[in-house]
Amino acid sequence: MAIDLHFTKGHGTGNDFVLFADPDGELELTPEQISAICDRHFGVGADGIIRAVRSRNLADGAAALAEDPDAEWFMDYWNSDGTVSEMCGNGIRVYARFLIEQGLLAFAEGDSVAIGTRGGVRDLQRSGTGFQVDLGRWKLDGTEPLVRARELSVARPGLGINVGNPHVVVALADEDELAGIDLTVVPILEPEAPEGANVEFVLPHEPLVHDGVGRIRMRVHERGSGETLSCGTGAVAAALAVRHWAGVGAPNEWRVDVPGGRVGVRMFPTEDGEHVALSGPADLVFDGVLGLG
Repeated sequence: MAIDLHFTKGHGTGNDFVLFADPDGELELTPEQISAICDRHFGVGADGIIRAVRSRNLADGAAALAEDPDAEWFMDYWNSDGTVSEMCGNGIRVYARFLIEQGLLAFAEGDSVAIGTRGGVRDLQRSGTGFQVDLGRWKLDGTEPLVRARELSVARPGLGINVGNPHVVVALADEDELAGIDLTVVPILEPEAPEGANVEFVLPHEPLVHDGVGRIRMRVHERGSGETLSCGTGAVAAALAVRHWAGVGAPNEWRVDVPGGRVGVRMFPTEDGEHVALSGPADLVFDGVLGLG
């Protein structure tokens, strides 16, 4: 049966998404439909699709409500290749903006709201320039795989970090290496990550720390989406990795420059351990209607 999908296109520092509202969980797109919509030549074009659905109307939302009964809304996120993803740091900010603009969420500046994701419930705060999301506790996953990438002359060790989804961060030597990597090809991890991983290639600014803020540049290959202009959880993983490598005295505030702009990362203590937060803009670009067969 043919349907008309009413959607909004949005992005966070160039990491772009097709969003649609389905509060009652009545419309489930197939992986093939998701891939077709995200195709940049034959579809709308996006790094992923986000469905706005109430947690109570989605099987995965039950865990979110058990964790936090206030998590009314669930971010049902899918990569551009039609595979499901646990979390998206840029996507959740754009999702919050979408809920507000659709009149589904009242969220004034300074307020906070709980959003369900497959990576757990995430708390967002609204500011004058965008949103900040608490990504919760993070952890080194105990792996240091060797990473090979096209046009990277020598394989490099990576650092495995989990911030609700898996990442491997690789340090590079100079601007030429960062610019020269061909990320149209999936980087090879040895050993392979069981569920795949986002791979970040990072270069520190000179100096690394300025006015107490760490500064790095990054490119990323996202699992299921390819190279993107930005990856929120990837920026967080990259800042955590560089702080880890820098050692004692490294700052807890970081500025991460990505091809699509700039995001902020902050590490802070809580009762259940150190949390990490991501801040940045969230923009809605246009609305449309797409016929699906």
